[in-house]
Order: sequence, then C-alpha cells, then structure tokens
Amino acid sequence: MKDLESWLKERRITEVECLVSDITGIARGKIAPVSKFVAEKGMRLPESVLLQTVTGDYVEDDIYYSLLDPADIDMICKPDISAAYPVPWALEPTAQVIHDCFDKQGNPIELSPRNQLKKILRLYADQGWQPVVAPEMEFYLTKRCEDPDLPLQPPIGRSGRQETGRQSFSIDAANEFDPLFEDMYDWCEEQGLDIDTLIHEEGTAQMEINFRHGDPLVLADQVFLFKRTLREAALKHDVAATFMAKPVTNEPGSAMHLHQSVLDIASGESVFANADGTHSDLFLWHVGGLQKYIPEALPLMAPNVNSFRRFLPDTSAPVNVEWGEENRTCGLRVPDSSPHNRRVENRLPGADANVYLAIAASLLCGYMGMIKQVAPSAPVKGRAFERRNLRLPFTLEQALERMEHCHELEEYMGRKFVQGYVAVKRVENENFKRVISSWEREFLLLSV
Repeated sequence: MKDLESWLKERRITEVECLVSDITGIARGKIAPVSKFVAEKGMRLPESVLLQTVTGDYVEDDIYYSLLDPADIDMICKPDISAAYPVPWALEPTAQVIHDCFDKQGNPIELSPRNQLKKILRLYADQGWQPVVAPEMEFYLTKRCEDPDLPLQPPIGRSGRQETGRQSFSIDAANEFDPLFEDMYDWCEEQGLDIDTLIHEEGTAQMEINFRHGDPLVLADQVFLFKRTLREAALKHDVAATFMAKPVTNEPGSAMHLHQSVLDIASGESVFANADGTHSDLFLWHVGGLQKYIPEALPLMAPNVNSFRRFLPDTSAPVNVEWGEENRTCGLRVPDSSPHNRRVENRLPGADANVYLAIAASLLCGYMGMIKQVAPSAPVKGRAFERRNLRLPFTLEQALERMEHCHELEEYMGRKFVQGYVAVKRVENENFKRVISSWEREFLLLSV
C-alpha cells in the first residue's frame, strides 16, 4: 500500500474510484477522498453486488440465500497495487483502483470474476506454464439516442455526413472520427493501456482496437478500463460507443477475439511447438479442450440474449468450434506465425462478455484439454460455416442448461460460481421475455 500512497501523492490525486467488476462487467464500487482511501486501505461492499443483474435486479430468494449470507453481509475489497490508473477525463485529479474481493477470513470470494481469472492462472502456474493473451475489441459508434425503441444510426463524422455501406479497413472512414480517437489514444496512453492498432471493421461505423499480447490478468484489467475510456471519449464528442454483440440489424456483430498461447515458465519457450516447429501434443490437446468445453462454457463468452444474435446463420461470426490454420470461418483459428509465437485465436467471445470471465473460460477450456489430453478433430480446410458436427447451442436458454450441468466447470470454477452465474443470466432472460419488441408490434399488431 505504501507504493500506492506514493503514486497517489506524486500525481496529487484528490479522489479515488474504488472498482470491482460484477458478473456483467459493470464497474461497481465507491468514490472516496484520497485521505479516506489511504486510511482505510480498501472498502467494504455488500456481497450481493456480485449477484446483481444488468437491470439492477437480483436472483430469486431461494438461490440468493443459498449462495450468500442471509444477513447480507459485506465483503472486504482490497486494492491491487498493480491495478491503479489515472482517470484522464475527470475534472479533478482522480485515480481508479481495481480491488479484489475477500470474505472476513481472507478467502477470495468465488463469485468475483477477477478472482475466477486469478484462480485459472494459478492452475497454469502449478504446471509451470504461463498463458499469454491478446484481445481484439470490436465496437460500434452510433448517434446518441434516448429512445431504446428506435434503431441505432451511424454518427455524423467530420465531413458532416453519415457513413453508408461497408467500409472494411478504410482509413478515410476511420479518420471521420479522428478527434474522438485522438482523445481515446491520449487517455489510453496516460493510463498505460497497451493498445495497438485501430481498424475500421466490416459494419457501418464499426471499429476494432487490438491490444498487444501479455499477461492475462493485466490485459483483462486494461480491457475493463478501455471500455470506460472509449465510452467517455465518445460522450465528449457527442456520440455513443457500444460493445453490444449485435447492436444494429443486418450489420455484423462485435466480437472480442482472444489470441492465446502458453509458455514454459522455466525456459520462456512456447509449449505449443516441438523443436522442429511442428504442433506439439500440448497444442493439439489445448485445441481439443477448447472444442470440447466451449459449448459448455459458452454463456461466459456469450452472456446475453443479444449475444446469440451474433451467431445467426449467414453472419460473419463462426457458429462452430472447428479449427483450422488461417481460417476465419472456424471458431478456432490458428494464425500463420513462427513456432515460438504459435497461438489459437478464439473467435467466439462477444464484445459484450465480461472480459475476466471470457479469458478465464477460454484458458480453462484449453487447460482442461491439456490436462485430460483431449484430441482435437481434424483441421478444416475451406469453409466451416456449413459444418454441423461441432455447432454451438443456438439460444441462451440452451447454453445455460449445458453450463449448469457441466461437472468440469463446477470442479474448477466452483459450484457457487456456476450456480450464481446461471441464476443471474436466467433472471436477465426472464426480464427480456417480458418486453414486447418492435417486430411483434410491426407484424402482429394488426395481422393476427
């Protein structure tokens, strides 16, 4: 804590945003004067924060009280000294510090997404392995709109016109929003977020930011904060930024592609390649684990009803767990690279997923494959979209059912976490079902 005190003092911080990630990925916590933050060395929050839905509701009482203390007690949130960042858009010198959640005995709270990722990373460390990830975040810029019943529209760029049509990799189309992205890059640099390239994606006003590869926990923290940063930059320029998986009808969805590899801690070499550069058994088993367990863990990568709209037929998103080299029609793509940099790109997580849980789930699936020596299918050459042997669940309900009955996920992530996560997502799904959509009003109102 002493180093953190010095860091705050050097930057003349007056206020600290104390953050934890809930199951959805929403930043929850408290804002404290720096003197109070330093004196208390953390904060307390109700455990129930971790079972809150995206709508602010909670799970049913019988599940709630089976997972949490009936007295609705506080958990103890301790700051991670390595996860302190400035808040560049704040009017006063402000810091944001990510916290970890513990019970009164000092045990990590199982329902905490960040704790789940740390748990999976310890599994790798116990084997002498160091996973490496590189996330790619897709998102849309849209006009600001106060009425959720109205379809989203592309924002007006520097030219005074809205973008039309598909503009994949267009430099000029991306430069339409150059002032916004200049602020985004400046603010990311001030925070030390390790972002790399910006590209214009396939959709209208859809962009992608790539992160440099690195430690999974550090990258998860950075993506968590990047979402806040981009939204603030967009608001400053009177537009909105959304990470919804499928925000616009007839446009491509937004993914969080995860590149993942594994190094041997002792040697620093990749365990995915043999000495002659060929695929190692560990690499093949990692791919096999992703194929076998992603369909069971899919709600951690596609957490919302809207997430499954990205997987509809004839979209640009893969709807399978096939694998292939340089094959973007596969859910698991192996990019062309040197043996040392061999990696798997998991193309299934949506941009709407909680980054801690998406990375944890993806790494866990690969880990289980390596430990259990799960052989993969044959790699696909050509289009994989039409293949039906390794398809994903089609709806959130189906995916939650599979996750709930996956004993391996309970073994590694804990029964309380799996139960709590499934319960939260079912409450959200029930809330969704109560809303009458514009499609129903348009086609059924006067026709049935």
